[in-house]
Amino acid sequence: MRNDSDNGATQRSGGDGAGRAPADKPLLPVEARRAAAWCAVVLLVAAVLALGVWLCVELSAAVTPVLLALLGSGLLGPLYRRLVQMRLNRSLAAGLTCAVLLIVVGGAGYIVAGALIDTGDQIIASLKDASEGLSKYFGTAGTSLNDLASNAKSLAGKFGSEAASGLLAGVSVVGQAIAAAVLALLLTFFFLRDSDKAVRSLHDWAPGDSAPRLERMARRGFQSIEGFMRGTTFIALIDAICITVGLLILQVPGAFGLGALVFVGAYIPYLGAFISGAVAILVAFADRGFVIALWALGVVLAVQVLEGHVLQPMIQSRTVQMHPATVMLAITAGASVAGILGMLLSVPLTAAVSGVLHELRKHYAEGSGTEGPEGAGSPEPAGGTPPSPASS
Repeated sequence: MRNDSDNGATQRSGGDGAGRAPADKPLLPVEARRAAAWCAVVLLVAAVLALGVWLCVELSAAVTPVLLALLGSGLLGPLYRRLVQMRLNRSLAAGLTCAVLLIVVGGAGYIVAGALIDTGDQIIASLKDASEGLSKYFGTAGTSLNDLASNAKSLAGKFGSEAASGLLAGVSVVGQAIAAAVLALLLTFFFLRDSDKAVRSLHDWAPGDSAPRLERMARRGFQSIEGFMRGTTFIALIDAICITVGLLILQVPGAFGLGALVFVGAYIPYLGAFISGAVAILVAFADRGFVIALWALGVVLAVQVLEGHVLQPMIQSRTVQMHPATVMLAITAGASVAGILGMLLSVPLTAAVSGVLHELRKHYAEGSGTEGPEGAGSPEPAGGTPPSPASS
C-alpha cells in the first residue's frame, strides 16, 4: 500500500510539476531584468537630481547666499580657527573674520572693477583692431570676432541706458544684489560661529549609529571647498601678477585690466584661463604687432605651465583631485543652469560632492574588507575586541 501511494504521489507531483514548468519560467532573462532594474535606479536618481536643481533655481534668492557663505567660510576658515586658538570669543572671532572677508572681497572687487573700467575701452578697441587684422587672413572668424567686440560695447551701453531709463528696475536689481551680499555675510558669520552646534545637531538627528560617518562626509566635503577656494585664490593671484608683469615688460596697453581679467577668470578652471589669455594675446597683436603677440603667447603659456606643473600639484593636490573632464562637465552644467554664477559655483560644489563620494567609497571599501572570505572562514573569538568606530 505504501509503495502504491508513493508511486501515485510521485506521478501526481511529476504531472503537476510538468504542468507548472511553463508558468514558473520567467518572461525575461536575468540580464534583461538586471538592466531594467538599473535603468529604474538611474531614472529615479535623475528625477531626484532634476527636482533638486529645479528647487535651487526657483529658490535662488535663498540658495545663492548660502552657497556664497559656504565659499566665504571655506576661504577664511583657517583664520577663524586661528583666532579661536588665540582664546578669542567665538562670536568676536567670527565677526573679525567676516570683517576681513568684507575687506578682502570688497578691495579685490574694487581693484578688479576699477582696472577693467579704466582699460575696458582700450581693450575693446584693441580687440576690434585685432579682428580687422585677422579677418584678412581668416575671413569669417575675424569678422565674428569683430562683431563680438563691437557688440560688447553696444550691449554694455544698452544695459546702462536701460538701467538709467528704468530706474525702478535698476534699483530692484541693485537692491537684490545688496540683500544677497548682506545675507551671505550674515550666514558666513553664523556658519563660522555655530559650526560646533551644527555638528551636535547632526549627531542628534542622524539615524542609528551613522552620525560619525555623516560627520566625516560633511567635514570632507567642506575641506574640499576650503582647498579649492584657498588654492584657486592663491593661484589666481600668482597668475594675474605674472601675466601683468609680463605684459608691462612687453608694453602692452591695458596690462592691469588684462591682469584683473586673468584673476577673475582663474575661478573658472581651464575655460577662464583660455579666454583671458586669448584676450591678452589679441590685444598685444593689435597694438604691438605679430612679434609682441608671440611674446605675449609665450608669457601666457609659461604661466599656464607654471600653474599646471608647479602650483596645482603643490597647492591643490592634497585637497581637490578631479579629472579635467569632470571639471569641464561641471562648468557646462553650471552655465546651462545659472549662467556665469553657475560657472563660478559649479566647480567648488563638484569638489564637495567628490569629497563626499570619496569618503563613502572609503567607508564601504573598509567595510567590505572586513567581511572577506578569511573573515567568514575564521570568525572572531568570543573574547575578541570589535573594531573601534574611528577606524570605520
